[in-house]
Amino acid sequence: MTPVTRQEVLGLYRKIFRIAKKWQSVSAQMEDTIKEKQYIINEAKTLFKKNKNLTDPEVIHQCIEECKARVEIGLHYNIPYPRPIHLPPMGLAQKHGRAFQKQEKLRKLSKPVYLKSYDEIS
Repeated sequence: MTPVTRQEVLGLYRKIFRIAKKWQSVSAQMEDTIKEKQYIINEAKTLFKKNKNLTDPEVIHQCIEECKARVEIGLHYNIPYPRPIHLPPMGLAQKHGRAFQKQEKLRKLSKPVYLKSYDEIS
């Protein structure tokens, strides 16, 4: 990891903790605010620990972009949880065959940048 990339990653980490410190839930209830703050902190710790040994610059850049996107979306909508993708459930395709494989491929390709690591940790 280059020193510039390291500074950017550490800056994002600090930014997330500053956001968590000032976070207010939409409902303005104390228990919701505490729960959301804790979610932000736990999510950041989990993902940063999981990705701390990455060495490929392209993968590191993708993780940085995902982090920035999740922070911006969270601040914009005032919701710390990742927004779900809206794809139809796999009710039409059978559990085997080409239709299922095609639907799986489309689902993977259509996943937004801010949800790339969400399925890996949940």
